[in-house]
Amino acid sequence: MSAPDPTAALEPRLPSPLQPVDDERFARHGLRLLLKRDDLIHPDIPGNKWRKLTPNLRAAAGRPLLTFGGAYSNHLRATAAAGRLLGCPTIGVVRGDELAHLPLNDSLARCADHGMRLVFVDRATYRRKTEPEVLARLLRDSAPDDAYVIPEGGSNALAAEGCASLGRELRGQADVAAVACGTGGTLAGLAAGLGPDQRALAFPVLKGDFLAAETLRIQRSAFGGRRGAWSLNERFHCGGYARTTPELNAFAAEFEARHGLPVERTYVAKMLWGLTVLATEGAFSPGTRLAAVITGQPDSSSR
Repeated sequence: MSAPDPTAALEPRLPSPLQPVDDERFARHGLRLLLKRDDLIHPDIPGNKWRKLTPNLRAAAGRPLLTFGGAYSNHLRATAAAGRLLGCPTIGVVRGDELAHLPLNDSLARCADHGMRLVFVDRATYRRKTEPEVLARLLRDSAPDDAYVIPEGGSNALAAEGCASLGRELRGQADVAAVACGTGGTLAGLAAGLGPDQRALAFPVLKGDFLAAETLRIQRSAFGGRRGAWSLNERFHCGGYARTTPELNAFAAEFEARHGLPVERTYVAKMLWGLTVLATEGAFSPGTRLAAVITGQPDSSSR
């Protein structure tokens, strides 16, 4: 007899809604824009966080969870919320030991409110967190012996397998699935779940050209090799993670007013902006159905 699924009690909204929107910037080029509302899956564990976390929560089977993130990490907040809802302890290793002596920002305060123990480490140590000896020391100093480790952003083979469900939900519904990309796990799974006549288009929110290699590494770990058609467009990161520009903010505000959708700035705005610019540049053939994955909503702690 298989063990009970600990995440079943969380009552997700799946499959997430797929909503068509009327936007002349797409329609004038013969394109159809659809919003894949993964932000509505769960109020505390939305979007790709749900899809990436739940397979890891099942694997953890109630053990304490240790994971990693920056001061404004959506992943830390989602993990903390999941731990509270499932009754398992959580430990968040936070980049930047200088933060230990400052008041908690809204994001980290929410983690603490959910019961997460916050451990602040210096940035040099944080960069080496995946090295076996560094990870062993962090576990020894900060977590119970049976702690289950979830990587930064939640992106591992299990996460990619979870995100493959997103691709499967979009089969037959769109030609191109667009998603913001931070650590590669969502893209790895999305592309693997899509059908052979579909492709995934990712918009990295960080500077650097490492995400293609990281996405491929995750796909190899999860599926044994590259899966699906996918590519990255690196034009719209606005200078790096959590950075914005007046142009991006103006676009997001206009999109909110036009469609009544609150637009999260760190990830979703960059993806929607990139998709809109590419549409106006003629990057998609007339008749293309574009599904934009809305991975989260803004809140008081978003940056």
